Amino acid sequence: MKSNSCLDLPLLPRLEKETASQFVYRCLRHAVMIGRVSPGRALTIREIAEALNVSMMPVREALRLLAAERALEMRDNRRVQVPNMTAIRFRELCELRVVLETHAALGAMSYVTAERLATLAGLDRRIDIDEANARGDFEQAIVVNQEFHRTIYTANPYQESLPLIESVWLQLGPFLRLALAKLGGFYQIDRHVEAMEALRRRDPIALRVAIEADIRDGIMHVGTADLLNAYTQAIDAERPPRRRAI
Repeated sequence: MKSNSCLDLPLLPRLEKETASQFVYRCLRHAVMIGRVSPGRALTIREIAEALNVSMMPVREALRLLAAERALEMRDNRRVQVPNMTAIRFRELCELRVVLETHAALGAMSYVTAERLATLAGLDRRIDIDEANARGDFEQAIVVNQEFHRTIYTANPYQESLPLIESVWLQLGPFLRLALAKLGGFYQIDRHVEAMEALRRRDPIALRVAIEADIRDGIMHVGTADLLNAYTQAIDAERPPRRRAI
């Protein structure tokens, strides 16, 4: 469900006994992770509060937590923004994804059941990048893709890596739409199918290769110019149109 504010944030259902700060944090975290907050888009505490129908105090607390996770950064003028992303930092985060997610997948492999494999197959069928590209709406594909990976990693009842993985997803989230918009030329093989087959065969080498290839093919083609353009386009979109001289 979405709010009616001019700031388009996902308004998630409020959980039982959830504080206002926890609710705001969860909504904002989800918005950043799925790319709803674009690079260069400046947000004010007031408009976030209005979008989520809360007071400004829980927004400040939620933003403090997200700033600590390097998902957003606070400005002196009470505005928040996606932190500047350099090519070096982007590559470092992508490499962290590879290390953390191959580790998590291998740890989960022996716990993946036939029922979970069926769930994974169902999720993979729902990811249609070509359709998303045609609509210019990648949000559903991002959400389902993350759920696919999460479903693998959480098969391990002893896993401790998912919070670390989601922290990296959070920092890369604003750039996922950019990556998916250019995915057609890079993602030629369905790595999810390879991962599911490796899980079915209990093949750790094939699983590592599939997860790593999925990450590298899916996002690491984004370059320095792409990162810079992502910021400048969002900033230009917020500038008021120039008045023509009479």
